[in-house]
Amino acid sequence: MRYTTHQAKTHLSRLLDEAALGVEVVIAKGKKPVARLVPYVVRKEIARPKVGETTSDPFEIVEKREVAGAIGDTVVYF
Repeated sequence: MRYTTHQAKTHLSRLLDEAALGVEVVIAKGKKPVARLVPYVVRKEIARPKVGETTSDPFEIVEKREVAGAIGDTVVYF
């Protein structure tokens, strides 16, 4: 539903009830929409890991290889 700012000020409680039920409430200034009331959704808070707590499985090195190069080059291991 679309309401003017005057209607929104006069019937704010009713508009909040409508928005809580899921009805799209648009507030317009003149003919131009400027705001939309939507229901507030509580987001589920994800627990953060404690200091020092491992959050993933450890990985293991399968193979250690040396890359060929000239003398004096930096040795790179994969």
